[in-house]
Amino acid sequence: MTRVSAVADLLPASGLVAVDGVDGAGKTTFADALAAVLRAKGRTVVRASVDDFHHPSAIRWQRGRTSPEGFFLDSYDYERFAEHLLVPFAAGQPFRRASHDLASDAYVDAPLEVVSEPAILLVDGIFLHRDELVHHWDFSVFLSVDFAVSFARMAVRDGCPSDPDDPRNRRYVEGQRLYLAKCDPAGRADLVIDHN
Repeated sequence: MTRVSAVADLLPASGLVAVDGVDGAGKTTFADALAAVLRAKGRTVVRASVDDFHHPSAIRWQRGRTSPEGFFLDSYDYERFAEHLLVPFAAGQPFRRASHDLASDAYVDAPLEVVSEPAILLVDGIFLHRDELVHHWDFSVFLSVDFAVSFARMAVRDGCPSDPDDPRNRRYVEGQRLYLAKCDPAGRADLVIDHN
């Protein structure tokens, strides 16, 4: 918690904050802990995740269900993510925290929300330092985790193979390697944390 408290002290009084990292890096847990610390300090925090802005499966899998390029390029609807959440929140306008439900693979009509006082929008997810998104963040964190560690965590959480080199993990490992090579999230982030 000491590390999380130190990060909380670095954040702006309001604005958009990203917690990025590969699958299994601990983004959601870290962001939830950070939100708790901020709220204990009297700050207003809205939590959100890019996972609520997936594309429907017809788009996600259009390059094939095992395609790393498809995972990197087609997983998320960044246009809706920006239009429904990031842009209106930054402007103090009503926003929506979701546009798609992964379980039903359907678009959702999430309720409009508004925050009247200065607030932080704290977003977790993969690929948050992509070209389409990086300019939205007032502060961003990248949790650096080795694939061997992240897939061991996901094996416990999701039941996937723990070996990152297992062929069943290829879509995700190679898709994230494309992201790391193309977007250099550690170089773009305001803060990099070794989260192994």
